[in-house]
Amino acid sequence: MNRNVVLLCLACGLCGGVAGAWFARAVGDPPAALPQARAQVASPLVPVRPPAAQVARAPRRTFPPGTPPQVAQLTPEEQVNVLVYQKANRSVVNINTRTARVNPLFWIEVIAEGSGSGVVLDRQGHVLTNYHVVEEAEAIEVTLYDGSSYPGRLVGADPNNDIAVVRIECPEQKLFPVQLGDSTSLLEGQKVYAIGNPFGLERTMTVGVISSLNRTMRSRSGRLIRSIIQVDAAINPGNSGGPLLDSRGRMIGMTTAIASRTGQSAGVGFAIPVGIIQRIVPQLIRFGRVRRADIGIARLYRTEQGLVVARVVPGGPADRAGLRGFRIVRQKRRRGPVVYYREYIDRSWADIIVAVDGQKVETVDQFLDIIESRQPGQSVTLTVLRQGRRIELVVRLAESSN
Repeated sequence: MNRNVVLLCLACGLCGGVAGAWFARAVGDPPAALPQARAQVASPLVPVRPPAAQVARAPRRTFPPGTPPQVAQLTPEEQVNVLVYQKANRSVVNINTRTARVNPLFWIEVIAEGSGSGVVLDRQGHVLTNYHVVEEAEAIEVTLYDGSSYPGRLVGADPNNDIAVVRIECPEQKLFPVQLGDSTSLLEGQKVYAIGNPFGLERTMTVGVISSLNRTMRSRSGRLIRSIIQVDAAINPGNSGGPLLDSRGRMIGMTTAIASRTGQSAGVGFAIPVGIIQRIVPQLIRFGRVRRADIGIARLYRTEQGLVVARVVPGGPADRAGLRGFRIVRQKRRRGPVVYYREYIDRSWADIIVAVDGQKVETVDQFLDIIESRQPGQSVTLTVLRQGRRIELVVRLAESSN
């Protein structure tokens, strides 16, 4: 009896398989697709798991020690904002200055106070800020993140790039140097963060984007600062000297100015790129100034032909190389029995600079940028027009005393 039942079941299974294959061919499905289709049918009790290679795992976010636990509950954008502030805010300082000035109307001494921001560079107490923040200051006070204040001493300044370094004497454990980033690979639209002390409100952070790159701005010395970063983050009086940060909390620039008639943020702020800062600050710390090459030309004028040399420094590099400026011609005149002398400036005597080391120059700033990119003791070749004739002069550069 049991044997007959088994044989009957096998026969039914064989017939069912044949019938299933015939039905599959009838509806157009190839038999080979059946196992695949059967594999995709999920049991209501066993969840379907895709292959391990197809599982997209979200990266685990790690937070530095000391981060408040509620940060993990924020949105990813808010987490970045908080972490940038947590990383960099202790590096930002408040700088207050006092300057004694004489009132010309009443001839009395008036104490003028100013304020700005700065950023800690190292554990030796060097603090970076703008030159215009500490310009002519007779007393400098630096306030750290914990509220402690220390007198500051100006170590060096570069008015041409609006950069200054101040030093304070304080315990190393109170100093948290900022991490420097890279300003050569910035992009318009990149998110940035500014931390400073606007209106005396310490370590205030504002958020924005890079609006434009490679702007130019004229410093108080009259020179153009190139490669300026333009941002739309709110920048107000007191922000000057504070850091501009990327989304990893690294300093990519130093806020320096705002474009506004009212003196308050109008969505257009500027920052000096960290690349310029890294090039200049070591010289300020070591020498107190930037060692620049000097060519010994006192005055240049821009014309359609080129840069006219108005005056060279007597005994300077350009003078020794034979470069000519304006000359004063003295002529003897006679009017009856009276003999007198007439003087006039001969501008046709002056050389016209058209290129430096083969590079064409059209403005005074272009010319000075090329000269200052060289080192004292190096030589440059000037291509000049001298009374219609093109000649070349080799000038050995000296060190600037400014």
